[in-house]
Amino acid sequence: MFSRIALFLATNLAVLALVSIIMAIFGIDPATNAGLLMFAAIFGFGGSFVSLALSKWSAKRGTGAHVIEQPANETERWLVETVRRQAEAAGIGMPEVAIYDAPEINAFATGANRNNALVAVSTGLLRAMDRDEAEAVLGHEVAHVANGDMVTMALLQGVLNTFVIFLARIVGRAISNYLGREGGGLAYYGIVFVLDMIFGLFASMIAMWFSRRREFRADVGGAQLAGRHKMIAALERLGQTYGHNTLPKQVAAFGISGGVGHGLKRLLMSHPPLEERIQALRDAQLGQEDGVHQRAI
Repeated sequence: MFSRIALFLATNLAVLALVSIIMAIFGIDPATNAGLLMFAAIFGFGGSFVSLALSKWSAKRGTGAHVIEQPANETERWLVETVRRQAEAAGIGMPEVAIYDAPEINAFATGANRNNALVAVSTGLLRAMDRDEAEAVLGHEVAHVANGDMVTMALLQGVLNTFVIFLARIVGRAISNYLGREGGGLAYYGIVFVLDMIFGLFASMIAMWFSRRREFRADVGGAQLAGRHKMIAALERLGQTYGHNTLPKQVAAFGISGGVGHGLKRLLMSHPPLEERIQALRDAQLGQEDGVHQRAI
């Protein structure tokens, strides 16, 4: 936990230092609206892309995942060969394959691009699922990679971060001036802090809405790579432990398992309810246009 907090702080301080240097070099004044927008964009996108670049490294550290360099047993050989076959069918580079120790049924994919990714499965999944179900889960994760979901989420998060930073300071400046606090001060920073929280909440709702739509696409991709009946069986098996997730926050949205939420809480969930995912798969027309790009499925 301490190491993840330290990494988060170090990353944000590094991005802030880089933003300050770039703006000083180009003579951009953050006190103007244009300068503030530039500051917000550099900081918002900078943080997202630094996180994306470090995603594989931080996922391995956060989960303690063991990358399979040379398969040590039949299970490891099967995992590597299954991912290799699915990656070839999806038209992407061979991801690294890893196993991490966790009790729940789960798996995740991450990486900076389609040809430099990591697919990892939990020991709980290997114990609880048969090979047909596990094959479908691997297909789901390979589909995330083939669909470019990691990069798309980073771009979306960058846009949302930019507008949160920009709007919070524009609105904060207007409120501060209205209250006769022109020039900033503690009142201004207090207002901006509150607005950051409010706008950030709405930004998270947008990001999680997109994440839920992306899960439906990855389920379709998994069905195309492994078979519809296998993907449905995997989701049904997942329902036995659904809602328990020990993945670190930076990769939780790319796991096959999400949390359970109702009412307003559902707006902040990265995964749709399992019953909706299963029904969507049953209703899906599994053609070339619906899932990942295929060459030999």
